[in-house]
Amino acid sequence: MAAAADIEDHVKATNGLQTAKDLTSGACGGIAQVLSGQPFDIVKVRLQTTTQYPSAISAATSIFKNEGPLAFYKGTLTPLIGIGACVSVQFGGFHQARRWFEARNKEATGKGGLSYLQYYYSGAIAGIANSVISGPIEHVRIRLQTQPHGDKRLYNGPLDCARKMGKQAGGILPAIYRGEAVTIIREAQAYGMWFLSFEWMMNKHAERNKMPRDQIPAYMIAFYGGLAGEVLWLGSYPFDVVKSKMQTDGFGKQQVYKSMRDCFGQIWKKEGMGGFWKGIGPTLTRAMPVSAITFAVAELSLRALNKL
Repeated sequence: MAAAADIEDHVKATNGLQTAKDLTSGACGGIAQVLSGQPFDIVKVRLQTTTQYPSAISAATSIFKNEGPLAFYKGTLTPLIGIGACVSVQFGGFHQARRWFEARNKEATGKGGLSYLQYYYSGAIAGIANSVISGPIEHVRIRLQTQPHGDKRLYNGPLDCARKMGKQAGGILPAIYRGEAVTIIREAQAYGMWFLSFEWMMNKHAERNKMPRDQIPAYMIAFYGGLAGEVLWLGSYPFDVVKSKMQTDGFGKQQVYKSMRDCFGQIWKKEGMGGFWKGIGPTLTRAMPVSAITFAVAELSLRALNKL
C-alpha cells in the first residue's frame, strides 16, 4: 500500500510540474502573440465596429495619419498582461484536458493517444476556461481601441475604462463581462479548431516523415501554427463580430443590442451574411504570422523546459 501511495504522489507531482511547464510555455507564446498582432487587431476592431473605413488599408492609413504610429498599440498594456495569461491558460488547459482523455483511453483500451474529436474537446475546454479571463480583457481593450483620439478620449487607461463602465452599467462585473455568453461560444469553437488542426498537422508530419514529434523543425512548427490560426478564425469569426459589437455598445438608453440573439438578428437584418465577415481580411492576414509565432515560441519553450 505504501508503495502504491508513493507512486500516486509521484504521478501527482509529475503532473503538477508538467502543468507548470505548459503554463509557462503558453505565457511565452502569449507575449509574442500580442507584440506581433496588436497592430492588425486594432484595424480589425475598427472595421468591425464602425463604417467610416472602406477597407483595411484605408483604416490603417487613417490611424497612422491621424493618430500616429503608436496608435496601433492602443490598449496594449491590458492584452500584454492579460493575453499572456490567456495563452498560458489555453495551453495549460489543453494539455491538462489532453492528459485526462489519454488516461481515460488507457483505462478503457490499454492504449493512450487521443481521437481527433478528443483533441477538439480538449481545445474547447481550454477555450471555455480561457473565456473567464479573455472576456473582460478583450472588452476593455476594444473600448480603448475604439475611443476617440486626442482631447476627446473617454478613458485614461484600462482601470479608468473599467471603472467608468462599471458606473454606467450599475456594477463592475456586469460591465466588464458584457458579451460573455458569445465569448464562451467563440472561445470553445475557436480553440477547439485551433488545437485540433495544429495537432493533426503535426501528427501527420511525424507519421509521414517517420520521426518523433519533438524532432519536427521550428520552421514547420511555425508553418503549421500559422495554418491553424487561419482555421481558428474561419471557424469562429461570426461570433467574434457579434462579441465586438456588443462590447462597443452603449449603456442604458444608448444600448442597441439587448442580447446575443438580438445582436445576431440585427446584423442579419441590416447587413446580411456579409455583416458577419467584416474585417476578415486583416484578421486572416494577422492570424498566419501571429499564430505561427505563438505556436513556435510555445512549442520550443516547452521542449526546452522538458529538458530541465
